[in-house]
Order: sequence, then structure tokens, then C-alpha cells
Amino acid sequence: MSYQDDVGEHIRLAILRILEGAPGYAANDSVLHDKLPRLALSCSRAQVRTHLAWLRDQGLLALEEVAPGLFVATLAEAGADVAKGLTTVPGVKRPSAR
Repeated sequence: MSYQDDVGEHIRLAILRILEGAPGYAANDSVLHDKLPRLALSCSRAQVRTHLAWLRDQGLLALEEVAPGLFVATLAEAGADVAKGLTTVPGVKRPSAR
């Protein structure tokens, strides 16, 4: 696995964990973009959207464009299970034991 692939898995897990802790289990792509660097996971807003689309395609979150260029992600039950380490999905880093 390449370094970039490994980082992508970490970013996707971080997004799920951020949503797990967010009010209403939802956040917009701008908030997610701002929070990722605090976890030493910097990426562009376009990359955040790519990861969100990937997570949506896996059934781990819902994604809605609420205004032109502004997307809201809402954690799905399956995504919460992955964030907690109850299930695994290839392409998402398995969380460490808490």
C-alpha cells in the first residue's frame, strides 16, 4: 500500500469519527476541511469531497448539496459502526482500541 493510500484510509476514518461526535451526526465539507489538519491530516477541500463521495458510495454516510458548492455529510448507522471499530470496511483504517 502506498503512503497516499494509507493517508486516505486515515482521512476516511477521521471523517467518520468527526461525524460521530458532531451534533446531529452531521457536518458540512467546510467544517470537515477545517478539522482534518488538527489531526495532522491536511488535504484540499476537493479531496475532502472525494473522500465524502467514496464514503457515501460505501453506504457509510449520506451526502447532500445544500447550497451550490456546500455539501452536508450525515453519518449512517454503518458508518458509526466503522468509526467505533465494530465493523471494518476495506479502504477505511480500522480504529485503534480506545
